[in-house]
Amino acid sequence: MLNRVILMGRLVADPELRQTPNGIAVASFRLAVDRNYQTKGSGERQADFINCVAWRQTGEFISRYFSKGRMIAVEGSLQSRNYEDKTGAKRTAYEVVVDQAYFADSRQSASGGNTFAEPSYGGNGGMQQAAPRFEEPQRGQNLSVGNLGGFESLDTDDGDLPF
Repeated sequence: MLNRVILMGRLVADPELRQTPNGIAVASFRLAVDRNYQTKGSGERQADFINCVAWRQTGEFISRYFSKGRMIAVEGSLQSRNYEDKTGAKRTAYEVVVDQAYFADSRQSASGGNTFAEPSYGGNGGMQQAAPRFEEPQRGQNLSVGNLGGFESLDTDDGDLPF
């Protein structure tokens, strides 16, 4: 069986970081995720508001680097839990248990500062650098011209194939 969820959306509010009685960090937050279609009348996109929870280092990472309005991409699994509300009615809650979180916007678009590569945290240990972002070439644009991103151009061609 497969239970895998991948979402990208904006934080509705700042993540709430708490500690369990055993000292384990847990962050709770809600994502506003746009639907893929627009309504006919107004042309606006509807959004779904999805509850998420992240444990341990992933939760600490999210609460430290993300705030209300930031775009975030998360991977995890969908879980349900049953509980009784204050009136005694039985309820079911659904939430995404986040395994990995990634920056989905640049620092510049979130806060007006300079754009730089930001770390992302995968729950399997350690910080990782975010992949560099490349702009998609426009139609008719020569792909061999432009920013080489730290690579150097080789002008020598001896005509021999390497195999």
